[in-house]
Amino acid sequence: MSDQTSKPENDKPAKPQSKLQNKPQSKYPVNMTETPFPMRGDLAKREPQWVKQWQEKKVYERIRKASKGRPKFILHDGPPYANGEIHLGHAVNKILKDMIVKARNMAGFDAPYVPGWDCHGMPIEIQIEKKYGKNLPVAEVQSKARAYANEQIDLQRKDFIRLGVLGEWDNPYLTMAFGNEADELRALGAILEKGYVYRGLKPVNWCFDCGSALAEAEVEYQDKRDPSIDVGFPFAEPDKIAAAFGLASLPAGQGYVVIWTTTPWTIPSNQALNVHPEVDYALVQTTRNGAPLLLILAQDLVEDSLQRFGLEGKVIASCKGEALALINFKHPLAASDPGYNRLSPVYLGDYVTTDSGTGIVHSAPAYGIEDFISCKAHGMKDDDIISPVMGDGKFASWLPFFAGMTIWEASKPICAKLEEAGALFKLVMFDHSYMHCWRHKTPIIYRATSQWFASMDNLPKDGQPSLRATALQAIEETAFFPAWGKARLHGMIANRPDWTLSRQRQWGVPMAFFVHKESGQLHPRTPELLEQIAQRVEQSGIEAWQALDPKELLGDDAVNYLKNKDTLDVWFDSGSTHQTVLRGSHASQLQFPADLYLEGSDQHRGWFHSSLLTSSMLNGRAPYNALLTHGFVVDGEGRKMSKSLKNGVEPQKVADSLGAEILRLWVAASDYSGEITISDEILKRVTESYRRIRNTLRFLLANTSDFDPLKDAVPIADLLEIDRYAIASMAQLQADILQHYETYEFHPVISKLQMYCSEDLGGFYLDILKDRLYTSGVSSPARRSAQTAIWHITQALLRVMAPTLSFTAEEAWSFFASPEAFAASDETIFTQTYYTLPEIDGAAALIDKFSALRAVRADVTKQLEEVRVAGGIGSSLQAEVEIKAAPAKHALLSSLGDDLKFVLITSSATVSEVATEAEETIVVTPSAQQKCERCWHYRADVGSHPEHPGLCGRCVANLFGDGEDRHFA
Repeated sequence: MSDQTSKPENDKPAKPQSKLQNKPQSKYPVNMTETPFPMRGDLAKREPQWVKQWQEKKVYERIRKASKGRPKFILHDGPPYANGEIHLGHAVNKILKDMIVKARNMAGFDAPYVPGWDCHGMPIEIQIEKKYGKNLPVAEVQSKARAYANEQIDLQRKDFIRLGVLGEWDNPYLTMAFGNEADELRALGAILEKGYVYRGLKPVNWCFDCGSALAEAEVEYQDKRDPSIDVGFPFAEPDKIAAAFGLASLPAGQGYVVIWTTTPWTIPSNQALNVHPEVDYALVQTTRNGAPLLLILAQDLVEDSLQRFGLEGKVIASCKGEALALINFKHPLAASDPGYNRLSPVYLGDYVTTDSGTGIVHSAPAYGIEDFISCKAHGMKDDDIISPVMGDGKFASWLPFFAGMTIWEASKPICAKLEEAGALFKLVMFDHSYMHCWRHKTPIIYRATSQWFASMDNLPKDGQPSLRATALQAIEETAFFPAWGKARLHGMIANRPDWTLSRQRQWGVPMAFFVHKESGQLHPRTPELLEQIAQRVEQSGIEAWQALDPKELLGDDAVNYLKNKDTLDVWFDSGSTHQTVLRGSHASQLQFPADLYLEGSDQHRGWFHSSLLTSSMLNGRAPYNALLTHGFVVDGEGRKMSKSLKNGVEPQKVADSLGAEILRLWVAASDYSGEITISDEILKRVTESYRRIRNTLRFLLANTSDFDPLKDAVPIADLLEIDRYAIASMAQLQADILQHYETYEFHPVISKLQMYCSEDLGGFYLDILKDRLYTSGVSSPARRSAQTAIWHITQALLRVMAPTLSFTAEEAWSFFASPEAFAASDETIFTQTYYTLPEIDGAAALIDKFSALRAVRADVTKQLEEVRVAGGIGSSLQAEVEIKAAPAKHALLSSLGDDLKFVLITSSATVSEVATEAEETIVVTPSAQQKCERCWHYRADVGSHPEHPGLCGRCVANLFGDGEDRHFA
């Protein structure tokens, strides 16, 4: 729809009326009203003023005041990490949250928004190391980390506020707030008392660069090139092997059971072998370098394996895997050094496959989860597990041949030693997907270390189901948007190992236990001690644990105990905010459970996951009723944003050049359930669509600027038919939009708003309305009827736009609302609830009628355009139209009487009836009449009043008489 300051689409002369504008006037002015709402948004320049005003006027507090006492809706903020400037992913996340919170407030809820920050953990520690060097005293690391996190929060907060996000920015929650740190310790105490927490040796994801265990969410997969090797373990018990294969004795020759692995560095730590009980294994007779050789391989893999080894041979016997159980074999390097002179028993394992390799797996229980479980299940004690790899990735000094080497350096020397021992059957380089640290992008390993765990499968002391069972049940009771999130989270919980709670860090909430020096047992008064420590942390932060002398709490018993140095996994910090924030620091604003958690799709393994586990332990249920997931931002070609590709888009730059409103509109218009695409071209399209919406608003505001609803409103029953239709149509749109808001869908809202502004309003209703608004008497019922309808429409439209186009809706509201209404709204649209439009009798029938009229109008417009292109007419008003219509259409068009010409925007329109649809036609004739200088209609009565020679009869009536009679349009 064109803006009212340009030449109107239906060729109305854009001349202002003197009492409505202070511009040079025509003798016969039209009613062109003005609005101070600017045509140009000038968003980048003017938004910061709105942001400032919202803060100065404490708009967020005004919303809270207005919504007090309503039912609560709690969106709990997943805390971004307090490190570095915000990026586009942050902007998408915060804008989505803001739109939901605003939409819920306007739907009649009390929907507070308390933003939060995740403040502990390694990335901040790394920054402190970079700035101040390594090996600082712990107390100094903690104080510097706290100061650094505060700086980062201030930096990010400013950018989030700039995006138009309203919330409790002056009182956010911080995981490093003393009270939250203390409550986190209390949460640890509660799950300890319930019996979920245990200490044990277990392989955990270990990063050498971090020098710490990693959470599942901190592991990513990248391609890695490694040696893939086939290694022989020499026979140690030939008689037992012969019996297993049903032979009286073995033929002569050296014998090996052959394993295949892509981690040569684990061979020095081998302690067992695994076969599948149901798989057939073959005893193969072959020769190597002229000497007889016996090999044990999975029967299905014999041919492939021999080919790989460059050998020929035959199967002389076979047996099921279970026949080989507990037979011992020698370590491949047993003869090379006494340090390897040990036996490896065969254990049965259902996880062994014959997809590749040899069908036999070697077990290094210190470096593999399944290996560890299998060896423990066969009675291996923690103290018996061989673990030569140290925290920095080097082999321990006591390991023969490879001491002091990193495990990656050692691959070649290990293969060389195996070759020397005659145990290496094949070596090839192999590319495979391998675990890497998400921070350092370096390969990680499973490494058995003594850690604190939360058990997934042990039953808690109160006899309730296990953590896994409780969490899986909680998933069943949670709503997921989009629905596929449910299966994803379910799969992760169903298959995850016990949660490693401990980390070897300095900047984190301490696992504030006293551990007995000799027995390793926790102090018998641990629950009581944890509460005493929590009280100190409440006063002076985690630093209180660091400063604590055990004697203060343990007295003389202190000599027998050590302070545990581990900190809690940082995912426990954010994962327990349902306890520390919803029920702790911000309990008066929030409540448990939250209605919604909303984050990126990676948080199924992150925050959604850790929150579910902590709440399942503490509360026996999920901390949320619903989970919403959004995709990641990619560029126009579908590539992830990365520094190397230089394809990143900074939200700050978009806000400074195009305006945060354009970012908001882009987020709202994107289908966030998948990847979200951005490019200059996309932002250009978004800007264009914003301009159309803004122009529509400007037209509505200008044409209600001289309208006082208290004095000028026309009763609904007395409105012209098209005005009643327009209100019914807006009511239908509003119902649709509110339904989408209910299910957190924004892109259909935006597409319907755009369509409504450009097609329903601009392309139809307002286009038709211009004649009546501009040429009817200023206070005539016809003009006031139009203004009544657009006043109601604007009330509804501004409110349904407000959650997404917040700056624009707020600006428009300041011009649209009467001084009384503006004061009653506490000077902000965000205190308002959605508008209740007047009931329209027969709304459905009206909508059907005007849908049919719009179809006819489209046919007429097409015909007019053909005549215009051929040079027959200039504007549509120069045309006279005759429509020959079959009975149903004839009745529809005739029902408008003389007002039909206004719907078609022609100077004359007549209808005649034909028998069938096949005979229907539209005849366009250029008018032979004179053009009225005021309304630009071509009419026979132009000049019929000698004192106004340039005017038609209806303009004379509208300006100097009782006005023309309008009923329908």
